[in-house]
Amino acid sequence: MPAKGIRQFWGPFALTIYSTATFLSAVLLFLMEPMFARMALPLLGGSAAVWTTCLVFFQAMLLLGYAYAHLSMKLLPWSVQIGLYLTLALAASVFLPVHLPWAWVPPPLANPTIWLLRLLLVAVGLPFFMLSATTPILQKWFAQSGHPNAADPYFLYSSSNSGSLLGLMLYPFALEPLMTVSNQARLWAYAYGVFLVLAAGSILLAWRGLRRGSAAAFTVPQGEGIEGAGARVSEQTTWRRRMEWVVRAFVPSSLMLGVTSAITTDVPAVPLLWVLPLALYLLSFVLVFSPVNRISHRWVSRRTPVLILAAAVPVVLKGTLPYSALLGVDLLTLFAVSLVCHGEIARSRPDPQHLTGFYLWISIGGVLGGAFNALLAPLIFNSLVEFPLVLVLAALLIPPVEGHEDTPRLQRNDYLLPVALGICVAVAIWELQSRGVAPGMWFNFAVFCPAAICCLRFSIRPRRFGLGIAALILASLAYNGPFGKILVSRRSFFGVYRVSDDAERNARELFHGGISHGLQSLDPAQACDPLAYYTRGGPIGQVFDAYRDVGLEDNVAIIGLGAGALTAYSQPHHPFTFYEIDSTVLHIARDPRYFTYLTQCGPSPRVILGDARLSLRDAPAHGYGLIVLDAFSGDSIPMHLLTRQAVALYLSKLTPNGVLAFDITNRYLDLHSVLGNLAQDAGLIALVRDDLNVSAGEAQDGKFGSSWVAMTRSAADLDALRNQPGWRILQADPGTRVWTDDFSNILGILRLR
Repeated sequence: MPAKGIRQFWGPFALTIYSTATFLSAVLLFLMEPMFARMALPLLGGSAAVWTTCLVFFQAMLLLGYAYAHLSMKLLPWSVQIGLYLTLALAASVFLPVHLPWAWVPPPLANPTIWLLRLLLVAVGLPFFMLSATTPILQKWFAQSGHPNAADPYFLYSSSNSGSLLGLMLYPFALEPLMTVSNQARLWAYAYGVFLVLAAGSILLAWRGLRRGSAAAFTVPQGEGIEGAGARVSEQTTWRRRMEWVVRAFVPSSLMLGVTSAITTDVPAVPLLWVLPLALYLLSFVLVFSPVNRISHRWVSRRTPVLILAAAVPVVLKGTLPYSALLGVDLLTLFAVSLVCHGEIARSRPDPQHLTGFYLWISIGGVLGGAFNALLAPLIFNSLVEFPLVLVLAALLIPPVEGHEDTPRLQRNDYLLPVALGICVAVAIWELQSRGVAPGMWFNFAVFCPAAICCLRFSIRPRRFGLGIAALILASLAYNGPFGKILVSRRSFFGVYRVSDDAERNARELFHGGISHGLQSLDPAQACDPLAYYTRGGPIGQVFDAYRDVGLEDNVAIIGLGAGALTAYSQPHHPFTFYEIDSTVLHIARDPRYFTYLTQCGPSPRVILGDARLSLRDAPAHGYGLIVLDAFSGDSIPMHLLTRQAVALYLSKLTPNGVLAFDITNRYLDLHSVLGNLAQDAGLIALVRDDLNVSAGEAQDGKFGSSWVAMTRSAADLDALRNQPGWRILQADPGTRVWTDDFSNILGILRLR
């Protein structure tokens, strides 16, 4: 082949190798994130905080990978760079397939965040670090290859983020529903082998380009380059510019985790809901760094204030929107803010000689945003304060409208008008509440609707708009909201807990996020009546009543404490044993200022802190007559408590005629088929009662609708319960697989409303 033909061949070939290697490395990175988080989830009670902690770790490793790329490019000769990169890439394969290290158990009393970070470092640290360094290293090599598109190699960053997006979407829609976790890990290992081949090809091409040392090595015919190559870049990289990159990267990163917490607080820890915010975050990078970006930066910037204000509404009103509305508003706000902030970063990108440093500063901002949400905020805040804080910061970072004057008077008003707005709202709230006006639609319309309109009018000036939102949020602290006056708010790794008084029911209520986890009457004469999901006329009350005379209640284990209402069913001299994963719940339930079930409504129960499955291993064999599983109401569901292996463990601790009782009350999951399949798989007989139609009088008395399943080894052991009204046989679903420790499909039973 003539020399010119060889050059024409090598140009497109080199571009294909570099692009494919970059793309595949990103796919693998973002497949690993939900895959390993799914592996670790059962060890930590199904908490959504597992995902946010994993994200912080992955962001930190991304930063380390970028730092390694930056320093190696600056300090090491080319031969050493290539040798070290290849050595690390091969060394990472030693840790494959990815798996949980044997015998790693989270601490039962301490916050498990540090433990989880150590687990991630040991299990996936090196492979993730190696893949993180790939994008900037390959871009830098390509920038110095002499290829016609090397003048502006940032299109490879768009390719990388496209791969990241594909990896995220593949997991919830393809891998998780169809494959076990162990098979997912093996498939990932095979794909990593393909990546090694592509990386070796990139190294050979880089070496070839360096040895030739000229653009002629990759000459391609005119017009075959990537559109947008040689786009305008900034000429100087000052410290002010670097700090702008950090701040503008911080806001979308923090907002991404804030949105993730907001949309998963009251729903199960399902990977689909994990990846949606991250996918939009990555898509913004794809769009703003694409050489053919057709989204108007100015158009998005002008409409973002409306979305920021809409996302702040639930914070101000201390309530929640319908879930579909909350999901749409929060995700759209995240996407718009990410497009604005990342768009400003892309518009100020430096010359390719500063490429690795550019990515390093962006990564620093991303890590700081993630660390603020996942590590710092839980230590200093008792609620999800970081979400409204970053909304305010996002409002301040919106680019100002061009062509508007900026006089000293307008600058003063940027501070005075928000202060005046906040004072007016606070006074209106105080006045209406002092007159006995209850929170609701008319209250919100009278106070917050005019305030929101005023705040939106501030949006033409970002400083005024951001401070206006801050003023609204601060003023709303005086507003009791639909939950009433909050007595205490506490936060742990597993979520935010609030205790408030329900004046209408004359009761005290424990909330986890927006879901009630316990209710107790404030009337001393009724303080030991179990309420909410546990009323004496409800399904669990029938279970205790049916087996009171046969001695099963002499030794009862209950997984999930809540406010401790089930203690009211305990018999004298036969205390219950509770298994609770979160010490914060125990502290609230034992504090007589809030609830008295544990201290006054029966013999003092034994409470064992830690994951129930791990703790139950130490319980005596066949020692419990009744095991109640009450960990599935509302928010994050611990999937590992509903598997074939879990049921086998329960049966090993249950007496031959014992009963398993499952509370499957859940706003977002239909667990009937899961329990039916588990019962059939274990050879058990199961009954279910869906006691969901609660009258107005019953609701006033403190009863909540609930669904319960009871299982025994023989049909005869269920006769006592079968005679109670409302119970029916629970059938298996032949079209679905039995859940195991290695397989579960929450997406298949999800019912979002």
